[in-house]
Amino acid sequence: MPQALQRDTMTLPQLLRDNAQRMPERIALRQKDFGIWQPITWAEYYAQARHFGLGMLALGLESRGHVAILSENRAEWVIAQLGAGLVGAVSIGVYATSPANEVAYVLGHSDAEVVVCEDQEQTDKVLECLHELPKIKRIVVIDPKGLRHYESDKLSTFKDVIEKGAAYEKEHPGLIDACLAEQGLSDIGLMVYTSGSTGKPKGAMLSYRNMRAEGAAVIDRLGYTQETTNLSYLPLCHVAEQMLTVMAPLQAGSCVSFGESIRTVQEDLREIAPTLFLGVPRIWEKLHSAIHIKMIEAKGFRRRLYEKAVSLCEPLAEKAPAARTLREKILFGLCYLFVFRALQNFIGLRQAKVALTGAAPISPLIVRFFRTIGVPLVEVYGLTETSGMVTGQRLDALLPGAVGPAVQGAEVQIGPDGELLVRGEMVFEGYYRNEEATRASIRNGWLHTGDVAKMEGGQVKIVDRLKDIMITAGGKNLSPSEIENTVKGSAFIKECIVIAESRRYPAALIQIDAETVGKWAEENRVPFTNYKSLAENSRVRELIDGEVERANRQLAPVAQIKKFHLLTKELDHDDDEVTATMKVRRANIYKKYAAEIEGLYKSAPAVAA
Repeated sequence: MPQALQRDTMTLPQLLRDNAQRMPERIALRQKDFGIWQPITWAEYYAQARHFGLGMLALGLESRGHVAILSENRAEWVIAQLGAGLVGAVSIGVYATSPANEVAYVLGHSDAEVVVCEDQEQTDKVLECLHELPKIKRIVVIDPKGLRHYESDKLSTFKDVIEKGAAYEKEHPGLIDACLAEQGLSDIGLMVYTSGSTGKPKGAMLSYRNMRAEGAAVIDRLGYTQETTNLSYLPLCHVAEQMLTVMAPLQAGSCVSFGESIRTVQEDLREIAPTLFLGVPRIWEKLHSAIHIKMIEAKGFRRRLYEKAVSLCEPLAEKAPAARTLREKILFGLCYLFVFRALQNFIGLRQAKVALTGAAPISPLIVRFFRTIGVPLVEVYGLTETSGMVTGQRLDALLPGAVGPAVQGAEVQIGPDGELLVRGEMVFEGYYRNEEATRASIRNGWLHTGDVAKMEGGQVKIVDRLKDIMITAGGKNLSPSEIENTVKGSAFIKECIVIAESRRYPAALIQIDAETVGKWAEENRVPFTNYKSLAENSRVRELIDGEVERANRQLAPVAQIKKFHLLTKELDHDDDEVTATMKVRRANIYKKYAAEIEGLYKSAPAVAA
């Protein structure tokens, strides 16, 4: 390696090689297979990635070619990504939950030459649309179970590619070092596709400079060290998981764990007890609901003890432990000993030194609850276009509703129309094959985020998406996110979609949380057979009516929901109602439920302001 190449100027693939040379036996990755955690050292990580990259070259991958990865999180995901990077290729993540038509769009638009598929299910999606994808040269399957009789000549197994790469390395022993010698921070290393909540997804190009700047910012703001451990479970094709599974760990030299599946997250958390945890709002809502259900089941003295502990410690939620009085420390210590420790163990976060919520707005009530029980939860804000987190709270400055000040290396300012603008090395290089959108996004060196924000106490507060601000028939500006997140503070409500644009008053479509409401129904002897019968039950309607009234008391009169309709089915990605990241497609929802929406405005408001 050239002497002039210092760690702070290395690309992520160069860092992988450096970590393997400096600490070959230290554990870099852990993967749970058949209930057993299998460690992968930095030396093994680098060797497998190196051989995978060389194997793709042997199979015809072009210089700076594009490699798509269609899989849930697992060690092979990052091995494929870093393998592509080691030979100068660009990685593209594809959501494993996407149907075949969405997979085809991303593969086609990104000009992917190789696609790495997790299993038969994902391979079938690619084969179904292969006739539309003339650039695909090879389909690499991680788990080939069920594919024995497939006849496509483009199929290879992950294992075979690594073996082919090992053989290729013997014929070209200096090839990886040569590739890395030519690599620089300005090279594109990753393409992340936006959620596509308002149109076709766009491919955001991230350079190694972007990712290095983001990794450094994460390390600085979150106190990331070599001893930090975290569970990788959110989709790796999302930039939030990339920053904590790839960008920061490669720079810090820390360990990342992969569970057996997205369905075993809570069990995996209990087993590894990570020191850092990232949850999108829906994850925190589910954990909140899980605790709520547990307390419904507890009854009696245990439930009263829990409620008393929460009420006593709630005033301490935004107060840093070091700033608490001796009396407050003793009070929290007793509540922790008898109540909160068990709750933290239950959700697997007792060892967490910092926990994050980001990627979408969250109810302040949910944030306050977890801080009350001692989970060090901070709100962060970022975009695909900022390579991840660009503002983040500090644990000693928890301003309710804020997302913190700008991170290291980033500048923020509020534009004339209230839009948040960002500048810094983590701002992306542009959209792939879409110069018009790139020009509209980055103007005069500033990224226009599309989010309305305000500054308070040196911290950023996000109001809403610029395009989502609603103006009522009376001319009042409303933030639907503020209303929706206040309502979703209820453990019984999973989704809330506000209607207010050019209307006399705000109304909403509400989706109940089937698990929590189902448990409540069982405890209260309310009969039901399925989701539809549960949502249509008059007593469930009364329950949700009470939750909406409770939320309304926290809102200004003009923002209070006057009427609502309970959805009789869960919003679904396959029905084009939500994106792969579970963001609501508002336009589609408004169109699909037009009759129900009009019904909310045919008579006088049902819920008093």
